[in-house]
Amino acid sequence: MSPTSETAQGGRRLVIVESPAKAKTIKGYLGPGYVVEASVGHIRDLPNGAAEVPEKYTGEVRRLGVDVEHDFQPVYVVNADKKAQVRKLKEQLAQSDELFLATDEDREGEAIAWHLLEVLKPKVPVHRMVFHEITKDAIRAAVANPRELNQRMVDAQETRRILDRLYGYEVSPVLWKKVMPKLSAGRVQSVATRLVVERERERIAFRSAEYWDLTGTFATGRTGDASDPSSLTARLASVDGRRVAQGRDFGSDGQLKSASAGQVLHLDEANARALAAALENAAFAVRSVESKPYRRSPYAPFRTTTLQQEASRKLGFGAKATMQVAQKLYENGFITYMRTDSTTLSDTAVAAARAQVTQLYGADYLPDRPRTYAGKVKNAQEAHEAIRPSGDRFRTPAETGLSGDQFRLYELIWKRTVASQMKDAVGNSVTVRIAGTASDGRDAEFTASGKTITFHGFMKAYVEGADDPNAELDDRERRLPQVGEGDALRADEITVDGHATKPPARYTEASLVKELEEREIGRPSTYASIIGTILDRGYVFKKGTALVPSFLSFAVVNLLEKHFGRLVDYDFTAKMEDDLDCIARGEAQAVPWLKRFYFGEGAAAGGAAAAEGSAADAGNGDGDHLGGLKALVTDLGAIDAREISSFPVGEGIVLRVGRYGPYVERGEKGEEGHQRADVPEDLAPDELTPEHAEELLAKPSGDFALGKDPVSGHEIVAKAGRYGPYVTEVLPEGTPKTGKNAVKPRTASLFKTMSPDTVTLEDALRLMSLPRVVGTDGEGVEITAQNGRYGPYLKKGTDSRSLETEEQLFTITLEQALAIYAQPKQRGRAAAKPPLKELGTDPVSERPVVVKDGRFGPYVTDGETNATLRTGDSVETITPERGYELLAEKRAKGPAKKTAKKAVKKTAAKKTVAKKTVAKKTAAKKTAAKKTTATAKKTAASKTSADE
Repeated sequence: MSPTSETAQGGRRLVIVESPAKAKTIKGYLGPGYVVEASVGHIRDLPNGAAEVPEKYTGEVRRLGVDVEHDFQPVYVVNADKKAQVRKLKEQLAQSDELFLATDEDREGEAIAWHLLEVLKPKVPVHRMVFHEITKDAIRAAVANPRELNQRMVDAQETRRILDRLYGYEVSPVLWKKVMPKLSAGRVQSVATRLVVERERERIAFRSAEYWDLTGTFATGRTGDASDPSSLTARLASVDGRRVAQGRDFGSDGQLKSASAGQVLHLDEANARALAAALENAAFAVRSVESKPYRRSPYAPFRTTTLQQEASRKLGFGAKATMQVAQKLYENGFITYMRTDSTTLSDTAVAAARAQVTQLYGADYLPDRPRTYAGKVKNAQEAHEAIRPSGDRFRTPAETGLSGDQFRLYELIWKRTVASQMKDAVGNSVTVRIAGTASDGRDAEFTASGKTITFHGFMKAYVEGADDPNAELDDRERRLPQVGEGDALRADEITVDGHATKPPARYTEASLVKELEEREIGRPSTYASIIGTILDRGYVFKKGTALVPSFLSFAVVNLLEKHFGRLVDYDFTAKMEDDLDCIARGEAQAVPWLKRFYFGEGAAAGGAAAAEGSAADAGNGDGDHLGGLKALVTDLGAIDAREISSFPVGEGIVLRVGRYGPYVERGEKGEEGHQRADVPEDLAPDELTPEHAEELLAKPSGDFALGKDPVSGHEIVAKAGRYGPYVTEVLPEGTPKTGKNAVKPRTASLFKTMSPDTVTLEDALRLMSLPRVVGTDGEGVEITAQNGRYGPYLKKGTDSRSLETEEQLFTITLEQALAIYAQPKQRGRAAAKPPLKELGTDPVSERPVVVKDGRFGPYVTDGETNATLRTGDSVETITPERGYELLAEKRAKGPAKKTAKKAVKKTAAKKTVAKKTVAKKTAAKKTAAKKTTATAKKTAASKTSADE
């Protein structure tokens, strides 16, 4: 049935998609016979807390939202912010003759469609409408060829959701009790965090090795040109036939690897300089020239993870920002569905790409036959096609009318897709070996490598980036002089070069995505949200583009490894993914599998009781890779909270992760010589060396007794507080601290020019005397000088005026204050402060990016978009690339939503009305509690600790 207004005359069709943007685009293709509405994500989910669970459920069901004793039956509820939308959908359905469920074609989209069926309970014909691009032809074809709901996909998604809920809601409370409140654990997020922590452990254990070699510049004696240079640079490769040691020959302990120890020559500085001196007057000649053909094939079209990696390398986007921009491109009909494991292109797409190759580059760049790409992802299932420009004719970036981040990402996808259907790049690679005899008789051999590309092929359209910023890209040529064996060369310069091995690089978002995919952990479509979660939870922070684990994550991973080893085991997590895919294919049943995971091996046959005792070592044992989560979280007696959060630094110093942050400690509290100092939360763990820890302990900390207040007699002390140094008075013992008669000690923050170890008693008493009464104006209104959150200021009634310096709080006179108030109050912004740092030109807005000092701390801006620096970023260390990434993430989020102030005022206007409103809300909650309805995806994602 063709979806035209004529065919729709026989009835009214309701089409439901996930997002309003998608609904708007599709509506334009269907005509007046169709009503297109959005569910706005998930309409149902597991409850976020016991308050949302219907009253008929008790005990563990209220806590988990899953009835583990009755086949893991989930309790679904409609979240409060989706009830109005559900009501609207029901009203639209009541006026319709057919229902088309047009949610995304992956497992999550299938689950949303199923939840819609369960909640709306349609009495009209229902069709499942699927498509992977939003074009006129694709939408009309989807309406004309609907299918049935795929219950296997629904079951697989539901199993994942239940599994993640059990994992999160059972393991997270263990972290609350043993590490810190409000932490979370997740099936994939905890494993991803462990990867980042393990890389940091490798960096901490790493010992650098020093090695030296020589670099020679050799001249042919001819006049050179672009195709035949007159000289080449070569590096020392061997001495008397023994290969000179390079970085790859050393282990992480700084020693030569056993395989290299007897085979290579390890040059130190003295030996390298002696060899260079011995070669000073040596004669050099070409020993050999080896030429090989070079061929490079195009890269496969994008799938979700390769798009995230390349957008990170080329555009500076984080995984989350990439998916947000891609979502907008998909919903507006520019690209195909962006959550896919497939690298396949449809015949239509191949034809479109080949047509553009001929049109833009000529027939010489078009291979005789279309290229096909085999999928490399195990159990690929998310969609049927790679990410590509939509339609049967690809729009060039210039034809789209896009701008900013959307233009740049579309251009990346378009180039990659077109390049995938172009010819190979071909050329030659050459290795030249140069030999010379030193004055002491040693034979020294230098090597130089070159590459020339004779036909660029697909590289005319696209070249892939690299995670290593020092890596050479595929299209880079290195031309060497045209020399032959035996040709004499002149050594113009021989230099001595020292090198040191480097610790393994920290993960970036791109390399972590690649690592997770290679280990087959989790689903590629969830990686962006997983990385976002571990950043938001404070387990990881960024320094530039590098992902740095916090000390908190060390404590969390330490606990999980020691007591829930299997749950964060990489192979175990990958095996779980295989099992879930088996359920999706109908090769396994969900309930028996969940029983084994939760109650232990044998639970599928014998129930919960039969599993007792069989999962005692489920965290670290052998045998069945599922088993015994419930038993693991029940017995917590063996977990020593202090031991879990303690890490030796050296020299008797221990790093501990406390409830209020990390700190270093020497000795035990209460013992003589005990020392303790807070550790900056943005300090990378591999930077906390024994020397650094000693510096922290040596810094003045604790209380500094300044003397007694001559008026009150109370002791005055200076302290280093969590929010900065301050002075306070010590009240006598027995002074009530709570209740109606409670007495609060006087307290004042130090000025920026003061520190706890130098502030005097006189300074402290002056600070605690604030606010200071400056005087009164002609109408008798008092003027005071006060120190506030945003600096020193004057206050007269409700009128505040900023002061220029903190010292003015004590020196400003009444006349000066009146003069300030006589000036018109500045509306809007004050004079702009000079930037703290210039970063360069933003590749999206093409405007200069600077770092400024704002009301809430430093931020980056291009004059259009502002983004606050995150934990781990600093004005001194932030790179241009990191600045561009922060701006890209902020743009992807879109403008902040404004709150409806009128409604607040109306409620607050009358106390009686406010009480009635509250009463109605409470009643509404009770009514909702008696219905089996469901939570919206967005709310669940932000509140539920059971996410992957």
